Amino acid sequence: MAITVNLYYTGENGNALKFAKEMLASGVVADIRAEKGNLRYEYFQPVEDPETILLIDSWEDQESIDVHHASPMMGKLAALRDKYDLHMKVERYVSDESAPVTDQKFIRK
Repeated sequence: MAITVNLYYTGENGNALKFAKEMLASGVVADIRAEKGNLRYEYFQPVEDPETILLIDSWEDQESIDVHHASPMMGKLAALRDKYDLHMKVERYVSDESAPVTDQKFIRK
């Protein structure tokens, strides 16, 4: 059962986007994606909110998240978050692999 965490990073003057770009350029994102148990680590920008960046962060299980939180990457990430003075809103989801048949008719593959 995968766990997905949506993190909304919000700042001012484009700082959230600058943060995401530095995370990518510095190699921190590549290191996190290479961690055991990471399923997804991607940044998106809401069309209606240029001061926010959404991170979709998905892991195989809670143990994988706990190992990640204890890793050196968290220190690097926290330092960049502080550098850009970002604030966060967090949503956490547990996967439901069994979409009902009634939902399938709305999914275009």
